[in-house]
Amino acid sequence: MNDKFSEYYKGQSSTIQPPSSIEKREFGFLLFDEKIMLRHKRFKTPDALRVFFSSFAFSDAYYSCAYYEDPEAEMEKKGWLGADLIFDIDADHIPAGCSKTHDRWACNNCGFTGRGVSPERCPICGSQKFKVDTWLCDICLGSAKTETLKLFGMLTMDFGFHESEVKLFFSGHRGYHVHIENETVKTLDSSARKEIVDYVCGLGIDAAFRRNYERGLKSPSILKSLSSNSSGWHRRIVSGIRNLILNIDIQNYKNMGLKKNITEIIVKNKDMLLKKLENGKTIDLIREISLKNWEKIIKCCINFQSVKVDTVVTTDIHRLIRLANTLHGKTGLKKVQVPFSNIEDFDPFKSAVAFNHGRVSVFVSDVPEFRMGDETFGPYKNQKVELPTAAAVLLICKGRAEVLTDV
Repeated sequence: MNDKFSEYYKGQSSTIQPPSSIEKREFGFLLFDEKIMLRHKRFKTPDALRVFFSSFAFSDAYYSCAYYEDPEAEMEKKGWLGADLIFDIDADHIPAGCSKTHDRWACNNCGFTGRGVSPERCPICGSQKFKVDTWLCDICLGSAKTETLKLFGMLTMDFGFHESEVKLFFSGHRGYHVHIENETVKTLDSSARKEIVDYVCGLGIDAAFRRNYERGLKSPSILKSLSSNSSGWHRRIVSGIRNLILNIDIQNYKNMGLKKNITEIIVKNKDMLLKKLENGKTIDLIREISLKNWEKIIKCCINFQSVKVDTVVTTDIHRLIRLANTLHGKTGLKKVQVPFSNIEDFDPFKSAVAFNHGRVSVFVSDVPEFRMGDETFGPYKNQKVELPTAAAVLLICKGRAEVLTDV
């Protein structure tokens, strides 16, 4: 596989997108054979970086979100100057039913295997350590795209970032990266970035409900302040309530933990509820719904309106992030920038494909049905197949196929 990656970089090194202030960034490269990280590299110019790409073989390439006085020094001696604000949205953090179809796990202790999301403990030996083998499909990538769109809206509408400051990228694997280069956020420490993450994830917003309920108050204070003219999370909760009322059905509200009679009240008064919500009379929406049930409804709205991000990535002011237009070692797909105006139509299995020519014969161990471009392949299990190079590279990178030298 290192030959294919090396071939790609020799021919495409000119397309690599170097970060701004390249001389102040640390670069890191994951080597193929050793599976170790070559870190603390520095390049003073984009040309120097591209020369390195055309003459060295590696599976993954990264650069620091941070700016340093001396990127080549040891971490404590680098001299931190600031960092970009980075968000990582990965299908691993988003519940999706497709994981039961294509994800696998194995207990590191006893070898017991299963499909879907790994349990907290192995049902056989109780171990908490697993080897997880994930896949990517249109469903999980679609869920990641939805979260990315929510985040983009939150960053521009709630935080006031200009669209030109928010850059979206397909990560090359199971999600998207969002980069913000802005002088205001550049010097924020980890604690300040944690505050941003908490807002994006909707953490702590329901605290007022718990306090009021414990004190026996008859109405949640947050509900009093909700109106269609609200801003921030108040506006998002109003939007969430409206969507829930518009799309209400019995099963929908059962899943929220409401009793049947409350569900029926909401269904029966649907039009009146929407009218009161539109007129800003949220506290008088309906008297029969208790504070405890309002808490459940709004918690559901908060969960729907919040964004599922990898919180560690955003709060880490020294984080290494994948370099744009480089290959992902787990898929062979490229990390590519996606204009916000095109994200709805963006198709990773077309626009992020690096290897568009040739075919490769491989032996496939076990793979579900998958798509590459306009073609669908599989499912395959313990069989020899000839595939387009991009499809073969994907299977090999995921550890589900090996190249056949004699066919």
